[in-house]
Amino acid sequence: MEKRSSSEAGPGSENSRQRPGLWPPVEPFVAKADHNPRELKSWAKRTGFNPNFSGETTVSSVIDEGEEAALPPAPAGRDVGLDLEEGLGRRRGNVPPRVEMEPILGRKRAGAEINPVTDPEPLSRKKGGMWDAKDKERIGLERVAGTEEEKGVGNVMSERAKKDGINGDRQANGVPAAVSGTGDEDQANKEGAETNLFLEPHEPQNPPPYKSGLQCGLTENPGLGHLFFYGIQHYLSMAGSIVFIPLIMVPAMGGTDGETATVISTMLLISGITTIMHLSFGTRLPLVQGSSFVYLAPALVIINSKEYRNLSEDRFTHIMRELQGAIIVGSLFQALVGYSGLMSLILRLINPVVVAPTVTAVGLSFFSYGFPQAGSCVGISIPLIILILIFTLYLRKVSIFGIRIFLVYAVPLSVAIVWAYAFFLTAGGAYNYKGCSSNIPSSNILSYTCRRHALTIRRCRTDVSIALKTAAWVRIPYPFQWGTPTFNFTTSVVMIVVSLVASVDSIGSYHAASLLINLRPPTPGVVSRGVGLEGISSILAGIWGSGAGSTTLTENIHTLDATKMASRRALALGAILLVIFSFVGKVGALLASIPVALAAAVLSFTWALIVALGLSTMQYTQTASSRNMLIVGFTLFISLSVPAYFQQYPPASTLILPSYLVPYAAASDGPINFASKGLNYVLNSLLSLNIVVALLVAFILDNTVPGSRQERGAYIWSSSQNPEVDPSSLRPYLLPEKVGRFFKWAKWIGL
Repeated sequence: MEKRSSSEAGPGSENSRQRPGLWPPVEPFVAKADHNPRELKSWAKRTGFNPNFSGETTVSSVIDEGEEAALPPAPAGRDVGLDLEEGLGRRRGNVPPRVEMEPILGRKRAGAEINPVTDPEPLSRKKGGMWDAKDKERIGLERVAGTEEEKGVGNVMSERAKKDGINGDRQANGVPAAVSGTGDEDQANKEGAETNLFLEPHEPQNPPPYKSGLQCGLTENPGLGHLFFYGIQHYLSMAGSIVFIPLIMVPAMGGTDGETATVISTMLLISGITTIMHLSFGTRLPLVQGSSFVYLAPALVIINSKEYRNLSEDRFTHIMRELQGAIIVGSLFQALVGYSGLMSLILRLINPVVVAPTVTAVGLSFFSYGFPQAGSCVGISIPLIILILIFTLYLRKVSIFGIRIFLVYAVPLSVAIVWAYAFFLTAGGAYNYKGCSSNIPSSNILSYTCRRHALTIRRCRTDVSIALKTAAWVRIPYPFQWGTPTFNFTTSVVMIVVSLVASVDSIGSYHAASLLINLRPPTPGVVSRGVGLEGISSILAGIWGSGAGSTTLTENIHTLDATKMASRRALALGAILLVIFSFVGKVGALLASIPVALAAAVLSFTWALIVALGLSTMQYTQTASSRNMLIVGFTLFISLSVPAYFQQYPPASTLILPSYLVPYAAASDGPINFASKGLNYVLNSLLSLNIVVALLVAFILDNTVPGSRQERGAYIWSSSQNPEVDPSSLRPYLLPEKVGRFFKWAKWIGL
């Protein structure tokens, strides 16, 4: 058939009517007996159809020596196209493209049927952004069986998909690519017609870096027996983090063994109550709350201040009241930042590059305390450290009854074994020295030999503490048990800054926990809610007098990964057991009788674990980026070096401090010396704390040095803000219905 223009047709002919647009009239394509791509070529030659001229919404035209093969025309007014020559999927025009299928698609042939592609699954969900073999076979990108012609078509399709599927853009309608061609591969590149439709590019979404493999999910209820077991194992694996802080603080405050036992019981009570609160009204993630190491270093700074250093009467009570008042004020500020919505704004400036060195500095802060204290009795501390490392590294994959017992219970098992070993050493007389008694304070020992062995006796023997003998069976910790808190402006300012560090520490724990249990990262509203509740929890800690604020324990991330247990019910049941144990005075007394060297050895491992968890936060960023490496490396070095400068000034006191407490005496004796003593105290205190220096330096550098969101890991923190996120994926963060109604007015702490 010859091509005819509209001017050649008669006045009454249908072809005499001008069609909209610039194209010439085109007769419809009618397929014949069988699929033959040459029919399409012949039809294009007959009709003179030119898709580039017509503005047709085609996706590909394979041109051979001036000849074109194309699809039938689309309705008038479409001026959108995808030009494969300039880059697959680049649109021309502003009108959203419409899905166009080739005439041959959807038509039956002998022994095969090709259906139009209707799979709406986004390309971003395919592994690596590419289609796997099953998907290609299902939508027609590859043929496993068929005629030789079909195999040739499939090869061309596969090659073209590999070539274009990586670099091509994606179309917003969510329909994947469909490709068609001729029998021979070389001929198909010239005569075949292709269709490639892709999705719009989305902001990068990192998949969770872990495979959960959870034994018990967030909302699962495996039964009372399993809940009891899971709850106990979770808290046992974190025993060192929950109860060992008083073993450092109380002796430094001049407290007795009985007061150490009381503080331990108080911490058990606060940890149980605040964990239940967080599971119900906070982020609702399976995270244990407790006295955090973030508060330990500033507490030691306050303890060693000049005004408390030389107290001889009721020193423990005076210092505890001071700590209570400072914690309450700092926690009120933290609760205000969370519940006011200010945290949602601050969160925009806090990325993994800020969180990683800040959390790492928490563990590095105690390098001067860890092994110097453990080394005071190497006979039990070295075996304990070695045993923990063997359990956690060499035996971590050993499973008994489906539980990696040595990994999950590394700390309690090691402590029990070495504690029993120390008991036999003590009973066997290994630490007996002629004329020396373990019950006589070292200051009253007149013999040079006894003075020389006094530290070994105190740190190694298991019968030194008298708390277990004197403690009551039942004792309930109560508010203001140490007296009315003392509020001091300078110490309150220090704790306000420390509460910000605790908030940053918790933010990292929230996101790491959510990925471990395969949840979307919490929204800024959920993070604000969690930080606000942690402020309330720390207020309770200040009222009861635990000596440290309550916040999310960073070590909980390792416990989640090791136990594979994420049930809220199990954690709540374990928290209830903690509350019950806090009422039994003998439990706190038993924990208080752990030898100091043994506790220091456990804490050396715990602090090292915090360092590792802090550095692992960098996995959400581009770790090979020179920008990130320089920021993190410089921050860590400065966070150790600047406090060392402030801590080198000797304390102006007639009382000789133990060497492990000297670094925390800079609050009163640092190099800053302005007219205001209060300002001197605040600045010397804050700049002598590794965690404060790390947060300050990392925050400034990360928010001033140019870097993409992907490079900084910012999109991980905000991926839940994407409007395409399914709201049902955020359902685990929802508050209980009745509680949620109360917070409806506060839009900034919702999802």
